[in-house]
Amino acid sequence: MSSISTSIDSVLGQGAPRLAIQSVHCVPLVGESPKGGWTAEIQPEDSIHTLIAVHTVNGPSGYGSAFTNGFLAREALRVLSPLVSGANALEPTRTTECLHQNTFWMGRGGTLTHVISGINIALWDILGKVTGLPVSTLLGGRYIERVKPYCSLLMDDPAPMRDVIARYRDGGYKAFKIGWGPFGRRDSYRSDAAIVEAARRELPDGYDLFVDAGASDAYWPHGLKWALRTAEMLKDYEVGWFEEALVPDDIEGFVTLRQRSPVPISGGEVLTRRQTFQPFLQRGAFDIVQPDVTKVGGISEQRYIFDMAQSHGVAYVGHGWNTALGLAADLQMAAAFPNTRYVEYIGGSAYVDGILRRPFQLDPEGYLPIPTAPGLGVDINAEKVARYAPDHAELRLV
Repeated sequence: MSSISTSIDSVLGQGAPRLAIQSVHCVPLVGESPKGGWTAEIQPEDSIHTLIAVHTVNGPSGYGSAFTNGFLAREALRVLSPLVSGANALEPTRTTECLHQNTFWMGRGGTLTHVISGINIALWDILGKVTGLPVSTLLGGRYIERVKPYCSLLMDDPAPMRDVIARYRDGGYKAFKIGWGPFGRRDSYRSDAAIVEAARRELPDGYDLFVDAGASDAYWPHGLKWALRTAEMLKDYEVGWFEEALVPDDIEGFVTLRQRSPVPISGGEVLTRRQTFQPFLQRGAFDIVQPDVTKVGGISEQRYIFDMAQSHGVAYVGHGWNTALGLAADLQMAAAFPNTRYVEYIGGSAYVDGILRRPFQLDPEGYLPIPTAPGLGVDINAEKVARYAPDHAELRLV
């Protein structure tokens, strides 16, 4: 009998299943932080993503990811660890909700919520390993076995934009999102249009193209009229959605933009917890909602937001500018959340392509197979992750 089977028998054979959390650790990723396009440019040595490990008493460890500075995450764990120590790792939603309920007075959102996100992902990973099931099955079942990734790339001037699109197109991708960079930051509609035209010209018929203005950037200079005029331009290049066209909290602007834009409007990547998403969905601010599982509160919270979006007729595409573990969570949710058509895949990120024992690989049609192994269905490679995480021993990788 395997160790996993033994664990199942020992835990599930005692009535109410229980597996105590022993400890939680975070490991900052540094050295290869992908360029984000922000006004204050990310340096390779900066930490903007962190790996989370939840270790259990006499059971498996689970792994997640948080979109936050790893050194801030360590301070967050000084608050969260006493609350989670000894809690039941087999109840990811209840255990995580206890963390939310006992820290909301410190401020909903921000580093605490981001770290709770990573803990929740890790707890779902543990539950899958104990039961021998992928997270998607635990969430209620799999609607699909593969999903189309869109290659997420920073915008650049037309010539380099064409080159980078061509490189990833030749690598098998059939959907692309271009964003940030100079777009909307030069006060030149002609410059913006030239970049989008360059990208579109490199894509054969049937290939998807999405545009992300990145209006959550510091001191975003534009408002509704710029977004409306830009949406009209994007229509000419068959852009599938216009993302983050306005500053994140402009509900009224998003409502008007969605009503008047000829292309679908998406957003929500910087919002956290279901309570923040509720007014955007009720008011009809988005055609497509884009929560980030490594920020929003984890898989449990993302499921609440998906259900709310579905009840309002709003499509769902998870925001995935994070790590291989964030992508693994997105893949499991893509299988379990009906009508999910895409996942985000950062082009060329070492934290996505360079930390797994078996890296993700496109199939011949440009889709990603959704893992069927227990939990998130992926394994971190200790030797690989050591390049970007000096403290990787805390992960207890085998």
